[in-house]
Formats: sequence, structure tokens, C-alpha cells
Amino acid sequence: MTNSIVFLPGWTILHNPRCSKSRAALGLLDEKDINPRVIEYMDTPLDEKALRELVQLLGVEPHAIARTKEPLFQELGIDAKDGDAVLKAIAENPSLLERPIVVRDNRAVIGRPTEAIQKLF
Repeated sequence: MTNSIVFLPGWTILHNPRCSKSRAALGLLDEKDINPRVIEYMDTPLDEKALRELVQLLGVEPHAIARTKEPLFQELGIDAKDGDAVLKAIAENPSLLERPIVVRDNRAVIGRPTEAIQKLF
């Protein structure tokens, strides 16, 4: 079941604790004394509405937030140019969401590399 996450003012991180880049991003925020809202998206998947909002905050096309090289993405036969299909696939398979993604107010970045998060400071 997916949830319509609302990106609130302040800091939010879409986090997967099993991902080293995601843990590094959370560590960077901690070093800066930032206590973000942590959304473990594998446990609380985002629905298509929340994913659309996220794409808008990032200023990217939907395929940019997808792990298109994952075998599952390939197995599903998703056309990366079909934004609706990409968002639907991510909503149904949260492991396809690129990680980590950090949101601050009305801006967001994909934290790969971790240094990309510096754009939000």
C-alpha cells in the first residue's frame, strides 16, 4: 500500500537504511545539526501523487528518480520515456526509487553523490 506523502516545510530525506549512500546523506545532515523528517520509503512507499510532487521539486523528468539499471526495471519492460509508467512502477516497486533524495522546503536533490546535498544549504 502506498501513501500520499506531503513534503512539509523544512528538511525531509527519503531514506533506505540498507543503502550506504543513504546512510552517508543522513550522516551529512547530522553533522550539520539538521534533524530531517526521515521517510523510510521501503516501509512507507510513495504514491504516484507524491512522486509527481517530488519530480516537480527536483525539476527532472520521472526517469531521473528511477533506478533504471535495476534488473526489476528491465524485467518490467518500462519505457523510461513514459513518465506515467515510470511513476506507476516506482509506486508499486519502491526499490526502484533512486536514493537518497533530500528535500528542503520547495527544493530537492538526489544525493548521489552525497556532495549534491550541499546545494540545499
